[in-house]
Amino acid sequence: MQIKHLFKTSYMGLRTNMVRSLLTILGIVIGISAIILIFSLGKGAENLIMGELSGMGTDTIVIRPGQQPKGLSDITDALFLDSLTTEDVEALKRKSNVPYLAEIAPAVMVPGTASYRGETFKATNFGWSAELMVKMFGAELESGVLFDDIDIKNKASVAVIGSKVKEELFGNEENVIGKNIKIKGRNFRVIGVMSSRGQVSSFNVDEIIVIPYSTAQVYLLGINHYHEIILKATSAEFVNQTVQDIKDTLRERHDITDITKDDFFVVTPEGMLDQISTILDALTLFLSAVVGISLVVGGVGVMNIMLVSVTERTKEIGLRKAIGATNKDVMVQFLFEAIILTITGGIVGVLLGAGLATLITFGLNLAGYTWSFSFPLGAAILGLVFSIAIGLIFGIYPARKASQKSPIEALKR
Repeated sequence: MQIKHLFKTSYMGLRTNMVRSLLTILGIVIGISAIILIFSLGKGAENLIMGELSGMGTDTIVIRPGQQPKGLSDITDALFLDSLTTEDVEALKRKSNVPYLAEIAPAVMVPGTASYRGETFKATNFGWSAELMVKMFGAELESGVLFDDIDIKNKASVAVIGSKVKEELFGNEENVIGKNIKIKGRNFRVIGVMSSRGQVSSFNVDEIIVIPYSTAQVYLLGINHYHEIILKATSAEFVNQTVQDIKDTLRERHDITDITKDDFFVVTPEGMLDQISTILDALTLFLSAVVGISLVVGGVGVMNIMLVSVTERTKEIGLRKAIGATNKDVMVQFLFEAIILTITGGIVGVLLGAGLATLITFGLNLAGYTWSFSFPLGAAILGLVFSIAIGLIFGIYPARKASQKSPIEALKR
């Protein structure tokens, strides 16, 4: 039988029960569209996160106390560890220890809200270096100045605030330079306001308040250690070497001979990108496996409907065999019908998944996220191939059953 006639005959057979055919492929449509949606949104999330992390700069290195965290509780516990000290910072500053170091500044996190004349705002309060913060986050000053090393040395009560902090605390006031805000009951004079920058890495720069880390240590936290030490290498080319120099220096200072006993860990944007990419890939594969189950269920549905179709079309099978159709001709026709069903479901699923992904992407961009639409061509091809495979696998038994019908018995019915 020619392909043209085979296709026409199969199409007519399916069109006879159009509603049933559509319901049959519903499971395939849902499964394939879910795969497209998962891969598309997963790629969009990966692009968003990696874009934010790369905004920190590929030459940035962060040292944190304790060992590499395995959960949220480990990250919280690290805030109470005191393994990073001023002596560590001084040792890292020496060119003999870390030759490719460009900049370094310790940092502490200060929990709590900021207030001004009864207005309060839960900002992200950093005890840090304002100059390094501006370089690292690519921020710009809208007004005022940054505090410098002299302010840090003198433990000055000064602050540089983000645009959102200004809006929440000062409302429509234009000039806020020189005014005092309170953090944990202590007055800080605003000396600089940053322009709107938005999200960079895990921080919203517009919601940040930066004060000298020395001031935060002594007057707000009462500690003599740091929560982080942030460094920049001279270039991204020397990041790996700088990381090794940092580890060697701190192990020597902390008398650590067994690297499994490190009381610090080093984070780089590249390492974070690799971890996040691995997590997203694993999550995508897991969700795809779950969706794969629905495709198998859809395949079983196709087989059941094709078996019903074989029973209903017994007379047609008998007539075809009576006029010369072979078992192979009948089997190929029913198998072709199953494949047409599933490939149609696959195409509709790909289009539906892409459409839903586009709508969700549009909605996320309206909500303020820089979310990019990505059409997963590989997933689409895989979905279509899987659709054909389902048609073949779950269509063979009904097709074989149809081909084995006796023409005499078929005509009797």
